Amino acid sequence: MSTQPIIRYSASGAEPAIDELVDESPVEFRLGGVPIAVLMRTPGDDESLGLGFALTEGIVLNPGEVDAIRAVEGSSEGDRYDISLTDGVEVDPEQFRRNLYTSSSCGVCGKASIDAVRITARSIPEGPYIGTDTLTSLPALMRTQQTGFDRTGSIHAAAAFTSDGTLVAIAEDVGRHNAVDKLVGGLAADHWPLPDLTLIVSGRLSFEMVQKAAVSGIPLIAGISGASSLAVELGEELGMTVIGFLTPDGFNVYCGDERVR
Repeated sequence: MSTQPIIRYSASGAEPAIDELVDESPVEFRLGGVPIAVLMRTPGDDESLGLGFALTEGIVLNPGEVDAIRAVEGSSEGDRYDISLTDGVEVDPEQFRRNLYTSSSCGVCGKASIDAVRITARSIPEGPYIGTDTLTSLPALMRTQQTGFDRTGSIHAAAAFTSDGTLVAIAEDVGRHNAVDKLVGGLAADHWPLPDLTLIVSGRLSFEMVQKAAVSGIPLIAGISGASSLAVELGEELGMTVIGFLTPDGFNVYCGDERVR
């Protein structure tokens, strides 16, 4: 986090103060030495971000196909990491290469077709089945762990829960998609395929967010805000549960209501 001198205005007047800002800077990921993407992210957990990005973008099918994610030394222009694949795994980096950097608010920018998502998405399990009371309790549970948001008020979160409401892991980042990738990467490093999980995100549900859950094999995704039409379309086609406007008072189920008990 960074600090910034500000002038704070309130009912009592204006006064100088110090505010904390969430850090945002670029990181470049390479595949076998070939640059494929530049992400605007919050520094930290870059290896998890790289692994999660490789998995949720369909670059690799499982974490065992990644040998290592190594920092590229000798650069003074920002952070760079090379995704090194396991011997025998061959991937053409050009099919994943992006012509433009990916902003913190952008997921699959530059992808030509959603067909790739349908092909790379993991088989979606029937569960988990989750009760309404448990579901409505999850945003508050996630909020208690959002330490970066407590300090800055400007950072997204993604959290994974079991069907009984137990928090498995949480990640924060200035980018919604990066938070999901950091979460998935951290979980995948320890366990793959992922168990039946519920994914809660702090913002809206775009196509890209549902895509990342689907490719990770996460069948239920819920957001604090609403969902886009394409997000719901993808969720319906893949048999996922997509939930929006999740609050302690209720929620909207766009598709897959059979998992809500």
